[in-house]
Amino acid sequence: MYRFNGKRCAANVLGVVAIAIAVAGCEWGTASAGIRKRDRVESASGMLQDVFENLPGWAQGEHPILRSRIDVERGRLWILTLDGVDLYQVETSQKVAHIGLPGWLWVGEPYSCSPDLALGPRGEAVISSNVVPTLWRIDPESFAASTHDLVLDADTDKDVGFTGLAYSAEQGAFFAVSALQGSLWRIDPLLRRAQNIPLSAALPKACGLAMHARAPGQRATRFAGVCVGTDRGDWTVSLSPDQRSGYVSPRPCAG
Repeated sequence: MYRFNGKRCAANVLGVVAIAIAVAGCEWGTASAGIRKRDRVESASGMLQDVFENLPGWAQGEHPILRSRIDVERGRLWILTLDGVDLYQVETSQKVAHIGLPGWLWVGEPYSCSPDLALGPRGEAVISSNVVPTLWRIDPESFAASTHDLVLDADTDKDVGFTGLAYSAEQGAFFAVSALQGSLWRIDPLLRRAQNIPLSAALPKACGLAMHARAPGQRATRFAGVCVGTDRGDWTVSLSPDQRSGYVSPRPCAG
């Protein structure tokens, strides 16, 4: 079990007593080049997008940045910080909202990589914990945050949190990785259940995840590829057509 330093009061989530800490996790700007590459993949649209390598000055808030995502369709920049989520309108460079995450639990280095932030099919932001299987969803219109405790189909006796999270439009589901377990999960779009996907090998300290982009003109397929950024470089997971197993290979995720 982890040793926690406390900022917020203790809480009991899914039977796991934990305390949210107030130290920075793996900041994206200081991560390895392979992991930074993952942050430039727009998983919701299935195509590569050049998300800010260094965020502009107007997007620098009071707290260290853990993760960032850009919603190209809506012109929005979502930033996950130590104190919740900041939302900016890119065209005007204006901060639209700061959204707190009620009961958000996570740990920092050296225990795990940072939690992640992903964009869903309707422009919603989904935030993970890196120590418990709970997700926080921010409504794209009202900006209200809701909490979703996932039901796991495996590893229910372990501390499972997610350090990589991405939505696949083609598969109609979220995919997530756990740095602690080296495992891959499929999460239904309603954020109710997480299905463990058995892998040919555990992923070493998986700190980020994105869906492989489909090449321009390439037809849709049942096969899915997952790009995983780790402390040992990029790894690719080739999923079976039924998404019930995956083959892990150490190769770059993108050119």
